[in-house]
Amino acid sequence: MGQAAPYAAVVIDARSGETLYERNADARLHPASLTKMMTLYITFDAIRRGEISLDSMITVSKNAASKPPSKLGLRAGQKIALRYLIRAAAVKSANDAASAIGDALGGNEARWAERMNRTAKALGMRNSTFKNANGLTTPGHLSTARDMTTLGRRLFYDFPEYYNIFSRRETDAGMAKVRNTNRRFLDAYEGADGIKTGYTSAAGFNLTASAERGNKRIIATVFGGTSTAQRNAKMAELLDLGFGTAKNNVAVRKPAPANLPGGDVEVVADSGVDDMQGNGDGRSAGKTIRLVTSLKSSPRPAPRPVSDQKVAETAVAVEAMQADIAGILAEITEPPAAPEVFAEVVTEDVPEDVAEETAPIIADLRPEPKPAELASAEREPVDIEPTSMQIASGVEPASEETAAEPVAAAPEFQLTDVMPADTAPAKAVPAEAVVADATPRKRPAKLLMASAEPEKVVPSAPVVVTRVSTSGGRHWGVNLGRFPSRSTAERALMQTALAESATLRDGLRKVVERKGGYDANYMGLSQEQADLACRRLQARAVQCFTIGP
Repeated sequence: MGQAAPYAAVVIDARSGETLYERNADARLHPASLTKMMTLYITFDAIRRGEISLDSMITVSKNAASKPPSKLGLRAGQKIALRYLIRAAAVKSANDAASAIGDALGGNEARWAERMNRTAKALGMRNSTFKNANGLTTPGHLSTARDMTTLGRRLFYDFPEYYNIFSRRETDAGMAKVRNTNRRFLDAYEGADGIKTGYTSAAGFNLTASAERGNKRIIATVFGGTSTAQRNAKMAELLDLGFGTAKNNVAVRKPAPANLPGGDVEVVADSGVDDMQGNGDGRSAGKTIRLVTSLKSSPRPAPRPVSDQKVAETAVAVEAMQADIAGILAEITEPPAAPEVFAEVVTEDVPEDVAEETAPIIADLRPEPKPAELASAEREPVDIEPTSMQIASGVEPASEETAAEPVAAAPEFQLTDVMPADTAPAKAVPAEAVVADATPRKRPAKLLMASAEPEKVVPSAPVVVTRVSTSGGRHWGVNLGRFPSRSTAERALMQTALAESATLRDGLRKVVERKGGYDANYMGLSQEQADLACRRLQARAVQCFTIGP
């Protein structure tokens, strides 16, 4: 069988990027479905930027639905999640799925091609020109074996969280199970784990493949194979050459971060919440996401306002104050050096999950009740029954007038009955306003002799109430899923916090026991924080969804 197109090949050491073999490496040829590597690269970048998510519902355009096989079988106006389009494009090499992605993110085929070309330039692919998202033969749609090898290395190092999709032999594409077009080579060559096949009559049989053996990883590209079997055999030879030529213990030098362009058009994608109808041209009338060509500010959320940090600050302050109070109690005969402070956390306007989360904190903040409290001069008159000690000593309860008068001269020993704490009003008063409730009368000698030490009246410390609210609009959260045990859920929360500290640093980790398992939640976030955190987690292949109030 004659060769369908000019032959070209490149082999590189993926660790260093060093070229180990090349032939016609810079000849501009038809890349066929290797083009989908660029479509997927830009899609992964868009997810990482937060332009779109794996769960965004894409409305299939008429242009995408009209593409010839290989295809998933999409219909114009149909809605399908982005994750299924990615799987179909990467595994089955579906032309309609790739075009649906390009039309959704680019607005139309021409604008998507412009973004592909800007991205290729940013990655150093000097001899590539793209015209469509799928690689179907189009005049001027050309690339090289060197450029495609460069792109394959970029996929491996820039998006390791998605790279595993290229090694799947079979996957769920939403509408159907699809099988990998490269499964024969993946099964036949030891260490092979991707990446992409391509074929058109103008291009021949193309393949960019990657394999790892020991501490070596080799990436190679073949253009112009005469058949699937011949192409796979040639690729095996090239990879064997690479493993035999590559040096041991080569330091990994990842490609430098590229200044990738963003989208410059409006992306129309249904959020998946509302079942909106198409607008007649195959595009959805649903949620609109505007893309920008560059970031003018850091995507990191603004620092949390100081007023929203009261809960944490109060907990620290109360702990210090409780230590001071303990010292005061030890020296009860001396005037109090500082007012007693306790915090009352207000949760009546907080979601139930957050209220449950703060319940242990509230219990820790409340001080232990004292056995007795002195009544203030401002409280209303209370009729007090004579105590047993007063009856034994012959002392009459003090009247309201007597209690209000200052004591001119106290006897050598005096006994004052203290009003129980539970009868005192909640109103707080200054320490200097507190006076004794009763003036003692003359006592029998036997009772006087029983007193070894005079009892001193110690005014109670004024009570300062600090109210800390956990409201403020932070009623949203992020759910990481349901786990079989509490420890597993807590471990997932901790791992996620370490990986995504930028957006989850203000959240409260909470494990909620449910029927069938334990939910791992981050609570106490604003809606913007929760949405951004979930998008960034999904970009790392972490399943999650936001929780509203």
